[in-house]
Amino acid sequence: MSGLQNNMLSHKKQLIFLCTLAVMTATMVVLQAYFLAAIVEAIFVQEQTFSAITLMFAGLAAVLLLRTAFTYFGRRTGIMVAANSKATYRRGLLDKFADESVLQAAQGQSGGKISILLDAVDEMDSYFSEYIPQLIQASIIPVVILAVAFTQHVNTGLIMIITAPFIPLFMIIIGMQTKAKSEEQQEKLTAFSGQFLDALQGLTTLKLYRQARAQKKAIETSSLGFRDATMEILQIAFTSSFMLELISMLSIGIVALELAIQLIIYEQVSFFTAFFLLMLAPEFYATLKQLGSTFHSGQSSKGAATKVVKELTKDTDPLIWGDLELPAAAIPPAIELQNACYHYAERQFSLENINAVIPPYGDIAIVGRSGSGKSTLLHLIAGLLPLKEGNITVNDHSLGAYNKHSWFGQLSYISQHPYLFSGTIAENIAMGSTLDHTREEIEQAAEQAGIADVINQLDQGYDTPVGEAGRGLSGGEMQRLALARAFLKKPSIILFDEPTTALDLYTERILYASIRQLAQQATIITVAHRLYTIKDADTILFLESGKLLASGTHAELIRNVPEYRNMVLANDGGENNA
Repeated sequence: MSGLQNNMLSHKKQLIFLCTLAVMTATMVVLQAYFLAAIVEAIFVQEQTFSAITLMFAGLAAVLLLRTAFTYFGRRTGIMVAANSKATYRRGLLDKFADESVLQAAQGQSGGKISILLDAVDEMDSYFSEYIPQLIQASIIPVVILAVAFTQHVNTGLIMIITAPFIPLFMIIIGMQTKAKSEEQQEKLTAFSGQFLDALQGLTTLKLYRQARAQKKAIETSSLGFRDATMEILQIAFTSSFMLELISMLSIGIVALELAIQLIIYEQVSFFTAFFLLMLAPEFYATLKQLGSTFHSGQSSKGAATKVVKELTKDTDPLIWGDLELPAAAIPPAIELQNACYHYAERQFSLENINAVIPPYGDIAIVGRSGSGKSTLLHLIAGLLPLKEGNITVNDHSLGAYNKHSWFGQLSYISQHPYLFSGTIAENIAMGSTLDHTREEIEQAAEQAGIADVINQLDQGYDTPVGEAGRGLSGGEMQRLALARAFLKKPSIILFDEPTTALDLYTERILYASIRQLAQQATIITVAHRLYTIKDADTILFLESGKLLASGTHAELIRNVPEYRNMVLANDGGENNA
């Protein structure tokens, strides 16, 4: 059973309501045809006055009003089911993306994921809002009409039974093509979205390397491929509509011809019966025809659903969290790594058997050559990568036993390239905390991070808009805004992943002073490469090829570990050697 069907079955109350509405609508269809036939016969055959058939007109008006109401409530229910189902799928996708490790989050194209989250989920709307309600109606209304037709005239009922299967038969043939083409369209849309976003984000690089024209050509080719796939689906839709209309009109024509022969030549049926059946026949085929049209949309939705379900069921390496709350204590928690291991793909880098104790208010530095596993270890401590072996305990409880919101609520992570969102400077600083903060608190955090003077020099101050990903700000300004987030949040654990990389010495010293201030109220764990940022650390963890080669103070490692001494000399040229 497909994901769409499973989702639909979870809305049992709405399905029962739609079935009830379909039965009542079928009753109204029969009554509508009855009143129309009775009114026409009374006026043109029996030549009665309008006053004599007032009650019939009132009955017809009531039937039309009720049928309209039932149709409205049926469509409204379908739209509500569609909205709830789309929200469920979007929450599932967002939860999946949020629970992915940093390694998995970096895989694939952002534009492709956005296309699945928005376009593919929206494409599923017609399955719930149109196809399912129409399928229920087509399962009930034609059966009721057919039963009534047999009670009035057997030949008409037989004609309906013989001609009706042509519509679902053609519907199935067209539907199979539609689903395949829809899946192809979604694949091309996802590829086009990903490629387009990549080109926008790397536009400067493309220009510098004179690849803008080649990328433009690639985007044009991708766009034309998506256009062609869309046009093929529209071609199928137009063909489907034409054939369904043709089958319906031919079937109604056969019913009308048979009734005319029986009425005029053989005089086997009355005028009322003939007209009554002639009113029911279009309703019978119209319901099936509408199902054929919505079936096309339903198959397109299934193609989109295949893409969404594939993303939801994609093999992942999720981070497992528990329900234990980490209380907001005055003292930061104690952290211990016990044989912590992480392995990337087979025969690739692995971090093995890391043992370390990080006490409250500890100032821990993680150092090593490029590729030694520094960032990987930091990601493990942060809970951004799942352990393969070993354990990380926080206050004597496994890190995975805590509620993730409780853990991240006391953690700040400042990477080499902190992400800033499109918005004002004040909004980006406030992003560091889930609490509501006053403007004074935001300004105080900026002052502590050493960015207040820069902000005050701007024309709009804290209301200055920041471009997406921090466009318009220097690397040092972005880092200081990230520090302002930490000052505002007041976390008990702060992780720095080489925050001063590629910064000038002056800016780096400002950042270092702010980090020292943060260290007074939190545990600091820093991945660093320059000597003066690590030489005063309480404990230095020295990694080499994914293994903890040594740990201790700077003086101890310089004295006892040749590899550490050589790395320091290579990085600092011996200038600041202790």
